[in-house]
Amino acid sequence: MDDPYQNNMTQPQGEAYPNYGEGTGQADGYGYQADYPQQDEDARSDATEGADDDEAMYEGEYQGVPHPDEIKAARRAARAEARRKAKEAELEAEEEQLPEQYETIMEECGHGRFQWQLFTVLGLALMSDGVECFVVGFVLPSAEKDMCLSNADKGMLGLLVYVGMMIGALVWGGLADKLGRRQCLLYALTINCIFSFLSSFAQGYGFFLFFRLCAGIGIGGSVPIVYTYFSEFLQMDKRGEHLSWLCMFWMCGGLYASFTAWGIIPHYGWGFSMGTEFQFHSWRVFVLVTLLPSLGALAGLFFMPESPRYLLENARHDEAWMILRNMHDANWRAKGEPERVFTVQTIKTPQTQDDEFIEIQSDTGTAFQRFTVRHVTLVKQVIKNIMSLAAPELRLTGLFLAIIWFTLSFSYTGLSVWFPDMVKMMQFEEYESKTKVFHREKVEKFHFNFTLANQLHKEGEYIHDRFSNIELKSVKFEDSLFENCYFEDIRSTATYFENCTIKNTVFYNTDLWKEKFIDCRMENNTFLHPKKGCHLNFQEENDILIYMVSFLGSLAVLPGNIVSALFMDKFGRIKVIGASMLASAGCSFFLFVCFNQGSVIFFQCIFFAVSVAAWNAVEVITVEIFPSAKRCTAFGVLSGIGKFAAIISSFIFGKFVYITRIIPIILSFCALVCGGLLSQKLPETREYILQ
Repeated sequence: MDDPYQNNMTQPQGEAYPNYGEGTGQADGYGYQADYPQQDEDARSDATEGADDDEAMYEGEYQGVPHPDEIKAARRAARAEARRKAKEAELEAEEEQLPEQYETIMEECGHGRFQWQLFTVLGLALMSDGVECFVVGFVLPSAEKDMCLSNADKGMLGLLVYVGMMIGALVWGGLADKLGRRQCLLYALTINCIFSFLSSFAQGYGFFLFFRLCAGIGIGGSVPIVYTYFSEFLQMDKRGEHLSWLCMFWMCGGLYASFTAWGIIPHYGWGFSMGTEFQFHSWRVFVLVTLLPSLGALAGLFFMPESPRYLLENARHDEAWMILRNMHDANWRAKGEPERVFTVQTIKTPQTQDDEFIEIQSDTGTAFQRFTVRHVTLVKQVIKNIMSLAAPELRLTGLFLAIIWFTLSFSYTGLSVWFPDMVKMMQFEEYESKTKVFHREKVEKFHFNFTLANQLHKEGEYIHDRFSNIELKSVKFEDSLFENCYFEDIRSTATYFENCTIKNTVFYNTDLWKEKFIDCRMENNTFLHPKKGCHLNFQEENDILIYMVSFLGSLAVLPGNIVSALFMDKFGRIKVIGASMLASAGCSFFLFVCFNQGSVIFFQCIFFAVSVAAWNAVEVITVEIFPSAKRCTAFGVLSGIGKFAAIISSFIFGKFVYITRIIPIILSFCALVCGGLLSQKLPETREYILQ
């Protein structure tokens, strides 16, 4: 019988191809077996000995028969691929099993006393964020006088708070996915309390700026952590509604800040001083009072547990099980059913390797080396988690959400700055229109012992006159002569001497600084006991209308919050975002017809009432769309993007207040329309199980 492996090609006369195995001890030629021993490199046939490796050829290739080594390599690769797929399938099954099992557990635990207690504590933390957004705006009119701030310094202070909140959102959001929601929120609130307290006593502008920056870094982490933390104690059909109710605490923060500022700051006597170097005026008392919500949240957090979902994601099964059982018992005991038993015995948890690496490293080296290894590893983990948001399955959705966060924050924050400034500008224009002008008056040997307010004196002559124990409010002297005059116990606000000639004049115990003499000729004058620091006239600088504007704007959010909470689960997050942002764009467009203070305040209230629904829906969908291991990190990044938009809009809108209203209105309108239309590309998440 012919050998089936014999090459059947036509061969030249006298030549033959040897069978595989000749010269190697294989009498039967090529023996194909699964356990065929691998040949050494030296075990070559006589027919191929001395041939070049590149020209060496296995004769079975002519008939398409694979080499034994190729068969073995293919089998090994197939077994490795099968093991890899089996492991991936097992891990995927575990990951899919945990969200569904966790949702079932939350339904068994119910919604009751435990969630309402956590709701109150986290609400106070969210309220602190709302207060922080208003603090600087309310204290600036007073602080700028106490610290003699220029317009550039005032702008820097307002923007730096948002810079701190942006940094805080990024840092605490990333850390909360690695260290825990509760622990990071405790750290963040503690930092906010400490530096807010210190800022109330800071006398110099530099220290005050630094302390407010650090306070902003602390409170910046509250929003991403609070929403993530609370959502992980809610079942699917409760998330949209109760997260929307939680948003009302931000409104309460604005109301609290407005009300306390209105009640405290105008009382300039509510404070004390130690000489001329240390002043503690009423606006500093206000800063201390704004700490109360943060302190309340900090105290309440000591009695709240860590998020069980975070613990399960980090393979801390026993701790999570105890928290869930306590929550179950607390809820059903409050409902009058203490006999209900927590039936969950085991919870499937995914495996994690990050913490094991830290523990291995911490067993060696000095304390400093262990500290360095732990924190360097933690930073690497946080950065890795942030970079993972660019994964293909999250990239497009994350980009859409980032644009929506940016456009909504740009418009909302910009207009929230623009509304009060517009009211102030209209007040100023109305006040300036009533200015009394005195031209070329000549006054000799006269005693001014009454307040001068809103006056303009041009080319006057004041000889041997006495100005004592009076207030100068919005008074300007231009091209005037003061000779042999006496100024005593003078307090001034927005008062200037420009191109004046002042001769042989005494200034005793006044706050008339050299900055108030613009291009003046000073001859033989005496300044005795000048008042250090800047002093404030509250009737001029703290008009209650400004506090009323902020108070009404915060109160207008209430109906929007109620509507969004009631309809969030009924209509879905996407429809709420789109309808709210487009309606807000319409409100902003009607600002073109606002020509008095009343109309500006009215449209401010309408705008805030309509736009808050979009904020609530965006925050809810941000929580639901990202997996648990990346949820707080993603929320922190998006919140940071929102704060960056707030910085830009505050700067732009503030610059255009005294120039034109067209640019701010067009920018806010276009941003809101863009964000509202783009939101329709997001997936609806009201029936999503937290992944």
